[in-house]
Amino acid sequence: MVRNGKFSHGHKVAELERALADYTGARHVVGVNSGTDALVLLLRAAGLRPGDEVVVPAFSFIATASSVVLAGGRPVFADIEPTGYGISPGSVAAVAGPRTRFVMPAHLFWHTADMTALHAVARDRGLTVVEDSAESIGVHHDGVHAGRLGVGGVLSFFPTKTLGALGDAGAVLTDDPDIAEAVGALRHHGRFGRTLDHFPGIATATGAPGVNSKMDDIQAAVLLAKLGRLDEDIDRRAALAARYTERLAGVPGVRRLPSVRPGVRGVFYVYVIEVERRDELVAHLAARGIGTETYYPTPLHLQPCFAGHGHRSGDFPNAEAACRRTVALPLYPDLPEAGVDAVCAAVEGFYAGRAA
Repeated sequence: MVRNGKFSHGHKVAELERALADYTGARHVVGVNSGTDALVLLLRAAGLRPGDEVVVPAFSFIATASSVVLAGGRPVFADIEPTGYGISPGSVAAVAGPRTRFVMPAHLFWHTADMTALHAVARDRGLTVVEDSAESIGVHHDGVHAGRLGVGGVLSFFPTKTLGALGDAGAVLTDDPDIAEAVGALRHHGRFGRTLDHFPGIATATGAPGVNSKMDDIQAAVLLAKLGRLDEDIDRRAALAARYTERLAGVPGVRRLPSVRPGVRGVFYVYVIEVERRDELVAHLAARGIGTETYYPTPLHLQPCFAGHGHRSGDFPNAEAACRRTVALPLYPDLPEAGVDAVCAAVEGFYAGRAA
């Protein structure tokens, strides 16, 4: 690859796209340079028009909402379910209005949103479902891989993901050939500025040219090498998560442990729990050399960049509660069982008032 001088958008990218199609069952996979760009280009290819509303969860990474803005739409926030952190179908039904054309669930942490109930709301309201499945490589709902439960979804290969590159990379998954072709054009300047009139939904939906969002071949090569052991890594993550759950069950102060809804094949990208005195626990663990991640300190509807939406604290109580209580404990395939035990001992010690 280096010897032939092709560093971007080359044979390795095409090889990775085919391998990911085989792994996910998607008819089409289009590699791009990040999970965020994948969301933006998917929305554009799916026909988002300027000013169209897209319902998104109030509890998610910022890109779930910012991608809507970057694609020319307007995010409308909905609450989440108190368990699993998926977008609440009832809240979607409540906030969808006459300008709402899409709903975009974010599949967070280890499984999907409740897609059965969400599709029922989408059909009733005439909404198109696109998925922020950036974290969900290997996750299935009723036997279908995440990202194939609507008109399209995405994958992120940020280095911390279950399947991570050495830098940024992403992909769009879809079974729709028109969406795939449109994303393929948009990622490469509309294929050197070629008119987008060839793609019926895009020219009228965006009136904008393509962008430079090609995947680097070196990232594709890394991902291909790691894809061969992905299922092994997923199994290891599951074993570590089970050990955490066994050790932390019944610990005072730990309010909720992960659970997987029937019909879902979950994959533990991260191991997230809900706890009392979350920030104090994080400081306690940090003082003992134990890293954690807070998901997410501020809900999307209260982010300063969305202040114009007029939301206040209390509008989406489940999302706001999750922001106060959730913390991710260390989880990666090379983590030894003794490491899990040490983390759990430190958590137990904090809530027991011990120095451990």
